[in-house]
Amino acid sequence: MSNREKSPHILNASSNLLGICFILLASLKVMKIAEKTFIDEVTTLAIILFMGSCILSFISIRTNNQRSQFYENIADIVFMIGLSLLFITTILYSFNVIK
Repeated sequence: MSNREKSPHILNASSNLLGICFILLASLKVMKIAEKTFIDEVTTLAIILFMGSCILSFISIRTNNQRSQFYENIADIVFMIGLSLLFITTILYSFNVIK
């Protein structure tokens, strides 16, 4: 997949997950359970990672030189770290390891 094909997918997926993380964090704050749980800290970290992925993939789309591939690769890695963080958190929460 070339740069022009992969970066828009990274941007789309990371922006969608960014929105979901915002909704989750806002829900925890509104229900006033953010102080009792570790999930709000993990969600905040995921927001930072997905925002970084969005910015890097956007820069990759807008750049027409060699650095475009570099930005795309970093965006891809940051996206996978954020996705892995959410997956691990979900598994740990499901098995009541974290509350």
